[in-house]
Amino acid sequence: MSMELNKKYGLFTAIAMVVGIVIGSGVFFKAEKILTATGGNLPLGILAWVIGGFIMISCAYTFSLMATKYERVNGIVDYAEAAMGKKYGYYVGWFMALIYYPTLTSVLAWVSARYTAVLFGWDITGGECMTISGFFLVASYALNALSPVLAGKFQVTTTVVKLIPLLLMAVVGTVFGLDNGMIVQNFTTSVTKVDPLIAVFTAVVATSFAYEGWIIATSINAELKDSKRNLPLALMAGTFTVMVVYILYYVGLAGAVTNQTLMEGGQEGAKLAFETVFSSLGGTLIFVFVIISCLGTLNGLMLGCTRGIYSISARNQGPDPFMFKQIDNATNMPTNSAVLGLLLSAFWLVYFYGANLTTPWFGFFCFDPSELPIVTIYALYIPIFVVFMKKESDFSVFKRYIMPSLAIFGSLFMMFAACFSHGMAVVAYLAIFGVVMLGGVFFSREREL
Repeated sequence: MSMELNKKYGLFTAIAMVVGIVIGSGVFFKAEKILTATGGNLPLGILAWVIGGFIMISCAYTFSLMATKYERVNGIVDYAEAAMGKKYGYYVGWFMALIYYPTLTSVLAWVSARYTAVLFGWDITGGECMTISGFFLVASYALNALSPVLAGKFQVTTTVVKLIPLLLMAVVGTVFGLDNGMIVQNFTTSVTKVDPLIAVFTAVVATSFAYEGWIIATSINAELKDSKRNLPLALMAGTFTVMVVYILYYVGLAGAVTNQTLMEGGQEGAKLAFETVFSSLGGTLIFVFVIISCLGTLNGLMLGCTRGIYSISARNQGPDPFMFKQIDNATNMPTNSAVLGLLLSAFWLVYFYGANLTTPWFGFFCFDPSELPIVTIYALYIPIFVVFMKKESDFSVFKRYIMPSLAIFGSLFMMFAACFSHGMAVVAYLAIFGVVMLGGVFFSREREL
């Protein structure tokens, strides 16, 4: 076995990772939540999508500047180490490997299974759904562990496929709405009266989770061809594409059904919009596209998850770094790291079921692992952005101060938004987070191998 990853991914795969990981099932059904928060005021809803999108882009832009200078084994860990030192880089890597990657991966396995269950009329928390969740988790692991190149091609394919219904609704729905006057009606009337400031804030909270996940694309830093050029391009092109697609899709929905119908219909509202524009067949096909969309997101998350512990083992830190940094000669994958990533994902899938899908197993320590890691990931970004402004004197004022400042503000907002949305569950999450990070202390010493 070797100890280094080969350069096997191109720019398009990296862009597909950013777009494919961020755009999951949520985009199909977030519109009604945004409309409800804004009282059916379409311009306020679009403003919320824009604000949330620019927070994402400002963070991605700052990291893209770091990507032009630093390259090692895993983007976010590399940037943390360059800014704050080896210890900080280690703890960021430990958090990503044990909490961030596997929690999101496990939940996406269930979300993919959930929509499969909906398609066949099964209970979304029953045995059928949970069995399919386990299958999707293992299948995604196998695809990434046995053929990382094929996993990259799958990511590109699912990204293209998932964009089809979004762009169709954006274009056809808008034309349909302009022809029948629905868009004008939705843009000029509100369903309920709301305080604009509170409405926008609440709506941006909803968009914040729809935009999360782009940072995982930096996990293929060491495997990306000409990464100092291609990773920054992928981060910016990918995040900007996501924001534009979200807004156009949101407008397209307004051309299909009234704001009130979408607000009252919940998830069925989006299905009704597709049925209105594309017939009843379109309403059924939307669930097929949702499943493909979720599987693409799951694949991108698993791609990061399998490399989680490798990113710190490559620095001779963590539990048994010699074992976890080994690279299989045939697949050029950190196989042992991938196996641990699958095990951690399975653990968090069991936790997610016990905490959120059945009678709570864990009492006070029940929380939603798909959303609350956002509290700590953005907290970990802030010191990196601050040091970036202090150290990177060769950048212009815009790059060195303005964009990182916006990224810091956006990170603080994301943290506050998560706390605002989840209340005391944040305390339960932070307690678990503290225990996991304390465990990392025992493996933080760099080993001589």
